[in-house]
Amino acid sequence: MLTILGSASKVSAQKNAANGSQYTNAIGLGFDLGNGTLIGVSGKHFFTENNVGMGELLFGNHTVAIQAFYQYHKEFDGAAGLKWFVGAGPSLRFISYSGFNQTDFAIIPMAGLDYKITNVPLSISFDWRPTFYLTHSGGTEAGRFGLGFRYAMK
Repeated sequence: MLTILGSASKVSAQKNAANGSQYTNAIGLGFDLGNGTLIGVSGKHFFTENNVGMGELLFGNHTVAIQAFYQYHKEFDGAAGLKWFVGAGPSLRFISYSGFNQTDFAIIPMAGLDYKITNVPLSISFDWRPTFYLTHSGGTEAGRFGLGFRYAMK
C-alpha cells in the first residue's frame, strides 16, 4: 500500500515539475487575520494534483496556534498557476497572559485562492476561514482570513 501511495505521489510530483507554475512543497510565512492577528510558519504539500495538506504554527496575542488542514485544489482553466481551494481542519490554541491560561479547540473550514508565480519559486494564498470554537464558551468568528507567502519547491 505504501509503495502505491509513494508511486502516485512521485508521478504527481513529476507532472507538477513539468510546468513552471506548479509545485509540490512550499514553506514560508502564514498569517491568520481577524480578531487578533497570528503570524508564523506555514507549509503545504501536494499529495496529488488536487489533494493538499497544510500546517501552521502561529504566534500572537498571547496565543500559540497549531493548525492542520486538508485542502482540495483545482486549477482555473486558462489561468496558469491560479487555483481555487476548499478545505477544513482543526486548530489548537494555547492562550496565556497575566496568570490566565486556556486551551481552545476549533474547527476551521476554508475557501480561497492559491497562486504560484510562473518560473518564480513563490506561492501566494488568500482564504476565508470562519472559525468554530468547540471549547469553553464556544462561539464562532466569521471574520477570519488566511494569507500565505511561501517558497515553492518542485
